[in-house]
Amino acid sequence: MDPAWLSVSAADALLAALEARVPWEVHRIRLFGRLVDSPRLSCWIGDPGAAYTYSGARFQPHPWPAALLPVRERLRDETGVDFNSVLANRYRDGRDYMGWHSDNERALGPQPAIASLSLGGSRRFVFRNRQDASRRHALALPHGSLLLMAGDTQSLYQHSLPATARPVAARINLTFRRIVA
Repeated sequence: MDPAWLSVSAADALLAALEARVPWEVHRIRLFGRLVDSPRLSCWIGDPGAAYTYSGARFQPHPWPAALLPVRERLRDETGVDFNSVLANRYRDGRDYMGWHSDNERALGPQPAIASLSLGGSRRFVFRNRQDASRRHALALPHGSLLLMAGDTQSLYQHSLPATARPVAARINLTFRRIVA
């Protein structure tokens, strides 16, 4: 993890651009057999043809906002992965969250690389072992931080962004992905 992958000024500018230009939506997802509103705002962004299916819903990509193109290029240069999509999530406050899951959809390939860029309020991000849920590791994801999940991460661990009662600023998280199938 790089806690200062973007400078504060670059992270501030990207946060403002995305808040203003991304068409945020409440995605409907399948949870325990029924459709429910996702507990955050989201937008699926990507190259033409980079549709993504998760939680029983299929998402067609919105075009890349200009503000994300330099980020995508820098990630490609630094990671060697040509990301063709990004799931943008907007957490309005501490009540918005992401439950336990692994990003292990077939479309991502057997060992997906996911670059997670955090903007705005710092939140606690937790990993747990899929075989022994008592084995956990928590990280703070501050403004401008980058977390790269690759290799066996998705097959060995689940992750979540738990809700919190403490006051926390709005947050945008960008999870860059490569759709392969």
